[in-house]
Amino acid sequence: MADEELFFGADDEPVKDEAEGSAVEDAAASDKAAAEGSGNEQAKAEEAPAEEKAEVKEEAKADDQSSELEARYMNLYAEYDNYRRRTQKEKDNLYADAVASVTKEFLTLIDNLDRATEGAKKADETSLDKVIQGMELVGRQAQDTLSKIGVEEIPAERGTKFDPNLHDAMMHVDDEELGEQEIAMVFAKGYKYKDRVIRHAQVQVAN
Repeated sequence: MADEELFFGADDEPVKDEAEGSAVEDAAASDKAAAEGSGNEQAKAEEAPAEEKAEVKEEAKADDQSSELEARYMNLYAEYDNYRRRTQKEKDNLYADAVASVTKEFLTLIDNLDRATEGAKKADETSLDKVIQGMELVGRQAQDTLSKIGVEEIPAERGTKFDPNLHDAMMHVDDEELGEQEIAMVFAKGYKYKDRVIRHAQVQVAN
């Protein structure tokens, strides 16, 4: 059977080559990818300023916080410095008031001591007893003055039990009339203010 020839009329659509169709599709895909890439770059370009703005905002916030902390520190330092100056001034005034108060109590005692000294210089054998009485009076006045400011004499009579917290043992002696660690003699009286020892009593301790 003879081969039959196929003829296409003018109205028939020509058949496209497969290779050409594939090239067209690849070009379209490339254009799409390029368009998407361009879109991503534009989006990144738009995001970059936003990130920079956020960083600038955070830095500004940090600077504000730092300035606020610095201002608070300076205020606290100024308050502490004022407090230190005020307390130091009050402390100085308190000490000055205490010195003035104690001195005032002893002024009369000093006056009487001066009078007793002048009287002793002019005394003779007949007035010796009066001089002694005057000195004893000054001594009692001194004790009264100490009592007014809260200072007490530490007990240290002969026969008193020795207490190292109150007494200072200057020497030891054997004394059959006294028990062990009892005071035999007082060399210098001791004084205390409340529970604070101003001066230990200087004593001689027996046995």
